[in-house]
Amino acid sequence: MFSDLRPHLVELRKRLGLSVLSVFIAFIIAFVFHNSILTWITAPLNNALTEVGRIIESQDKATWSMKSDENNVTTVKKVKASDSASKLQARLTEAAKIADTKLSLILEDAASAAKELATSLKKLDDANLSDIKTHHDFEGKITTHQVGGAFFVALKVSFFAGLLGAMPFILYQLWLFVAPGLYNNEKKMVIPFVAGGSVMFFIGVVFAYYIVTPFGFQFLITFGSFLYTPFINIEDYVGFFTKIMFGFGLAFELPVFAYFLALLGLVNDTNMKDFFKYAVIIIFVVAALLTPPDILTQLLMAAPLVILYGLSILIVRSVNPDTSVNNDEEDVTEADKS
Repeated sequence: MFSDLRPHLVELRKRLGLSVLSVFIAFIIAFVFHNSILTWITAPLNNALTEVGRIIESQDKATWSMKSDENNVTTVKKVKASDSASKLQARLTEAAKIADTKLSLILEDAASAAKELATSLKKLDDANLSDIKTHHDFEGKITTHQVGGAFFVALKVSFFAGLLGAMPFILYQLWLFVAPGLYNNEKKMVIPFVAGGSVMFFIGVVFAYYIVTPFGFQFLITFGSFLYTPFINIEDYVGFFTKIMFGFGLAFELPVFAYFLALLGLVNDTNMKDFFKYAVIIIFVVAALLTPPDILTQLLMAAPLVILYGLSILIVRSVNPDTSVNNDEEDVTEADKS
């Protein structure tokens, strides 16, 4: 039995080796441009931090306006008291000039006290205005907690980019591994399989980058940002980002794999329809595992997957329809005729 499997294992090792080599070559090329790739990866996070900062600033401005309105009456009273103290100081100074020596000294002391009162009221008013202008500064930052954090991040993003770049070649090697078991007409589908698989994977990545991450990151950063200043660890973020990208990329491969399985005769449209209710549960579980822990992002992944599952049913029907249904219908028709 092992002798029968040995040629397949040798072929599998060959295809895996070529796939790993393609990823390594793409990794070296990507490492040269790791700064540009890292800028592209961190762009959604920077945009989310900026947007959350604007939200917090606008809410703080509304709070300052409310505080200013509440303190208007107090400020007006303090200004009036300061004006009265100034007038009192002026009158006492005039009275001191025309009074005798003893009374003049008393009036001068009273004028000095009135002057000090006016100065104190002015300082108090300035301090209140300064307190009203004070606001919460949102200064979210991307940081690293390791000595070689920047270097390891560069390796991670380069590997991520290399895996994306080598994806068409990896799919081609996968096709070559299973091609010996196919008929000649099925072997001609290598180009649609490789091209379709690559396109669907990149569509999943683009969908996650431009649709899912802006909503997900903004929600996660906004939550609790009024109490805590977010310092995002770049190592954790890169791992989190690549998890989402690959999750969506693989999820969007569903129509391609459905087509491949139908081509091998392993599934038909009836099997896909019967499994639909279980597929919906699996889709939501997978969405919960591959996305941030908020319902909006999970729905953004689950909804396209349900649609893609429906598309897969149509693809399977065109490739490998269930003939038993047609045979049953024909038997019923012949029975009615007889």
